[in-house]
Amino acid sequence: MDSPAGPAAPDLAITTLAERPQLQDAVWGLGDSWPEFVLNDPVGWSHYGRIVSELPEYAMVATDERGEVVARSLSVPFALAAEGRGELPAGGWDQVLMWAFADRRRGVEPDTVSAVEITVATGLQGRGLSYTMLAAMRDNVRGHGFTELVAPVRPNAKHLEPHALIEEYAHRVRPADGLPHDPWLRVHVRAGGVIERIAPLSMTVSGTLAQWREWTGLPFDKEGLVTVEGALVPVHCVPDRDYAVYVEPNVWVRHTL
Repeated sequence: MDSPAGPAAPDLAITTLAERPQLQDAVWGLGDSWPEFVLNDPVGWSHYGRIVSELPEYAMVATDERGEVVARSLSVPFALAAEGRGELPAGGWDQVLMWAFADRRRGVEPDTVSAVEITVATGLQGRGLSYTMLAAMRDNVRGHGFTELVAPVRPNAKHLEPHALIEEYAHRVRPADGLPHDPWLRVHVRAGGVIERIAPLSMTVSGTLAQWREWTGLPFDKEGLVTVEGALVPVHCVPDRDYAVYVEPNVWVRHTL
C-alpha cells in the first residue's frame, strides 16, 4: 500500500470483540495470510488464539455494510518497565506474547501495548484497510489509558530480498519522500510510528526435514541456507541431524500516542 488512502474502502463498523463477542468465531473466517511454516511457530501460536478469548478488549474487528467481517487486529498489553526488561526485546513477536500472558497470569500491571497482527480480507487488500485498522488500534490503546503502542513489524516485502541484511533493509527509504522502502513499515511511519530497533529473533520455527518438505514443497536435502517462498531470510538446513531452523527478524516500531 503506497498511501493511506488508495481505492475507496467500504463503510466499516470497527469495534472491539468485547463489544461484539458474537463475532469471535467469525474473525477466524478471514483465514491467515502467513506462509504455512510460520503457522508452526510454537511460541507465537500457542498464545495467539488466547487474545480473542482472554483479551477481547484488545481484539478489534471491522465489518462491512452487510455485517461481514473484513478485517481484524490483535494487540496485547504488557509491562515493558518490569524488572529485567526496560527495552524492546530482541525476541520480538514471540517474546512480547510470552511477556503479555506471563504478566496477566502474575497480575503485573501493564504499561505498554504491542500490536500483534492486522489481517484484511483478501479481496479488500490494497484499499487502505490496514491503515484504517492501525489507526483504530492506536485509538483503542489510547482509550485504555496507554501512551505508547509498539509493534514488531514483519516487513511485508522483505521476502522478495531474503539475503538482504535486515539492518539495511529496515532503514532503506525512498528518495522521493524519505519514507521507508517497505510498504508495511511505510504504513506505520505514515501513522506516526518511529523505527526503533531490529528484533533479530522475533520468531523461530524449527522442524524435521520431513516437516519442512510438507510446509514448503522443497527437497531440504542439502546442508546450508535454503530460500523459501514467503520467508524473510533463508532457512538453515542440517540434513545430517534431520532438522531445519528459521529465525525471522522483525522491526520494532514505536508509536507515541
